[in-house]
Amino acid sequence: MISAELIKSIADSVGAIDQAAIRSVGGGSINRSYKIPALDGKTYFLKTNHASALDMFHAERDGLRELAAADAIRVPAVIAAAVADNTAFLLMEHLELRGASKAAGARLGSLLASQHRCGGTAYGWHRDNTIGSTPQLNGWDDEWISFFRDKRLGYQLELAVASGFDTRPGRTIRERGERLMQRLPDFFTGYQPEPSLLHGDLWGGNWGVIDNDQPVIFDPATYYGDREADIAMTRLFGGFGPEFLAAYNDAWPLDNGFERRCGLYNLYHVLNHLNLFGVGYLRQVSDMLDSLLT
Repeated sequence: MISAELIKSIADSVGAIDQAAIRSVGGGSINRSYKIPALDGKTYFLKTNHASALDMFHAERDGLRELAAADAIRVPAVIAAAVADNTAFLLMEHLELRGASKAAGARLGSLLASQHRCGGTAYGWHRDNTIGSTPQLNGWDDEWISFFRDKRLGYQLELAVASGFDTRPGRTIRERGERLMQRLPDFFTGYQPEPSLLHGDLWGGNWGVIDNDQPVIFDPATYYGDREADIAMTRLFGGFGPEFLAAYNDAWPLDNGFERRCGLYNLYHVLNHLNLFGVGYLRQVSDMLDSLLT
């Protein structure tokens, strides 16, 4: 479970811990997670991993704080990110999640539009972070197309080729991916996205609802980019009702061409799933490449 040294480090930040009431929390494939009750009645959420994961937790801490500064969608407050007993940990407030209503979904849509209006002066972020456990490259770029080409699609394609997923001579991932990257300007004819503050990994498992239908988001892969990248991912794995997109469009209508760019942005995430989880995603990547090149 949790070592005495780690408990002491947590207690140094939040006060005495009710050690007998600590509970493991499921749902993640990268970290171990726990619900940590303190003797003063407050409850905290703890993520742990090997000490080498500290920078990943620092990036998540910084991302949550960046999102919190936007003062749009609620995020869990970060208490500490450190190492104790060769264990990296991220300690946050615990939020009791409830079932999502249509009203909460609509509220999420309108608040996400507000978050996206928090703009940057360039695309990227001041530091790299992770998408799942895969490194996500950031660094500032004045051009969105070059940023997305080099730090999103290009990087994931390189990983896929290095992992041996470059199959079917004449129709390889590498060859089709390179053609797609050359054609990227075609997806942005008449459209120049603003650098918006993005969650970066906005699938259905990374949002929830607390009291009074208040939506919350967590586990970010934060950066500044095209707002459509966040919206596209909400359509990839489900978990967002039609009221979400309707409310978003009421607050800030999506631009013409979104439907075509949606597949482009989701290719990044499906490539990441291929690189993380293996060959089961190869056919989906191949089909998406063919569709985008049509």
